[in-house]
Formats: sequence, structure tokens, C-alpha cells
Amino acid sequence: MGRVLTPLALIARRWTPSPQVLRRAALSAVVMSVVIIVTGGAVRLTGSGLGCDTWPKCTDDSLIVTPEQGYRGMIEFGNRMLTYVLSAAVGWAIIAARSTKPWRRGLTRLGWLQFWIVASNAVIGGITVWLGLNPWTVAGHFLAANALLTVTVVTWHRTGEGDGTPRVRVPKPVRQLSWLITGVSVVLIVLGTGVTGSGKHAGDSSDVPRMPWSWTDAAHIHAAAAWVLCALAVAMWLVLRVVDAPDDLRARARDLLVVLLAQGVIGYVQYFTQVPELLVGLHMLGSALMWIAVLRLALSLRERPVTTAEIPAQADQALAKA
Repeated sequence: MGRVLTPLALIARRWTPSPQVLRRAALSAVVMSVVIIVTGGAVRLTGSGLGCDTWPKCTDDSLIVTPEQGYRGMIEFGNRMLTYVLSAAVGWAIIAARSTKPWRRGLTRLGWLQFWIVASNAVIGGITVWLGLNPWTVAGHFLAANALLTVTVVTWHRTGEGDGTPRVRVPKPVRQLSWLITGVSVVLIVLGTGVTGSGKHAGDSSDVPRMPWSWTDAAHIHAAAAWVLCALAVAMWLVLRVVDAPDDLRARARDLLVVLLAQGVIGYVQYFTQVPELLVGLHMLGSALMWIAVLRLALSLRERPVTTAEIPAQADQALAKA
């Protein structure tokens, strides 16, 4: 009796994506990860966090938004529906990775990790609604979205590499500086949730609890961490020139500096203008772009050459000519 194939294996047997299709599939998951972060921020900034007052239904009696819930219900329900678009993008990435020849098991596992993060964060979002937008679960929801963004960016980067042993491209001190930049970036993102959790945009028009500290103090600490990150990014930009690093690495460092500069300007303007919703939303977009820039820089410091699988017929011809 023949082995029973899974649906993914059946698709892989009949379809082989090109490298371009594989990268586009992985990139679609990156794009949707950013979109879900920004639209999640829009839900909070429009006071629509409890637009659907329960989960997984929108109301106790309806799976979808009702006219009585108004535009806030539409915004919250629309964000929930975007999760299905995100899931479709992740599914496409999984199918493309599984169908690649030869099969890249590690890439497929990264795709499934994306799936489980999406599923887990949907549950965290539901718990957040049940708890009336508790700021700690809101922060956890945002950090889980960034965990998804991390895995999608790593997957996207890996689609352009082979599966061999990685080779370093810069001296160890430069790699250590990159690790430090990555660590400080994580701290900066976490501190940002402290500003959000104690700040003015609670996510709903009702009385929502906030984190127990001054949002201005949290913003000052967040800004201090941002300045540390900027200093490290400038150091990286200079060091890569000193060690005569490849042009693409210098471009990654430049991109990070540009994003940090724009993010800093937005951050200070929003602070001194009493954190208007539009600027907060742009700052959330900037946070996602900053994290992508940090990850791309770190991942580019080593390489895995792409190896082309040898076609058996070609090998036979080579032996015949010898």
C-alpha cells in the first residue's frame, strides 16, 4: 500500500515555484506583518479596541459587526478580518517553501512558526478584549506581532540564501556591535510599550486601566534608549567603512540610520504636540521599519551561498566526455 501524502506534499509534487515566486511569497508575509501592526495601532488610536466587545464573536449574538456598533465596530472587525489576509500570506509562504526543489526543511519550519505565532496572537488579542484592554495584554499583543515580523523577515532573507554553513563577512567585533544594536532595539521596542501602556491612547472611549507610571517619564527613558541606538548605528556605519565592508552592508547601515533619523523626528514632534493620533500611527510604522532594518543588517553580516542542484543527465554527459 502506497504512502499517503499530505495536501502540502501533493502540491509540492505538482508544482515547483521559481526562486522569485518563493521570495515574493515570503515578502508578502513581511508586508502583511507590518500592515497588521499598523492597523492594530489604528484600532487603538481611534478608540475602537472594544468596537467588538467579545471574542471570537463580535457580539454575544453576532459573529460579525452590527450597525449598532457604529464605525468603531467596523474598524475593530476590519482588523480582525485582516488576520485572514495575513494567514493567507503566511500560508502561501509555507506552500512555496514546501514546494521548492530540493525541499528546504528549515525554510518550511520557519513558515510553520509564522503560522503558530499568528494563531497564538489571535488568542492573545481575544484575551485582551475579554480583559477590557488591559495594558499588559495589549503590550503582549504588540510584542507578539513583532515576533511574527521577526520570523517573516528571517524567512524572507533565507529565501535568498542557500542551506550550507554560513560564512562570516566581517570581523567578529563588527558582528558583536550588530548583536548590541539588535539587543538595544529590542529594549527600545519593549520600552515603547511602556509609553503606550501609560499614555493617552487607551484604545477605547471608556475608562481603561493604564500602566502605573507617568507616560512622560516612560517617554524620556524610551528617548534615552533611542539615542543609545542612534549612537551605535552611527558607529556601525563608520566601522563598516573602516573595515572596507561590501557595499550592500554599508547600504544596510545607511538604511538603518535613515529610518532612525525619521523615527526620532516623528517621536519628538509627537511628544511636543501632545501625541496626535496620526503621528503615533506613523511612529508605529517607523518602529516596524526600524526593526526590519536592524534584522536585515544583522542577517547580512554572514552569507550562505546558493548552490544549484546538479541535474543527473548533466552529470552523465560530463562523465561521457571525460
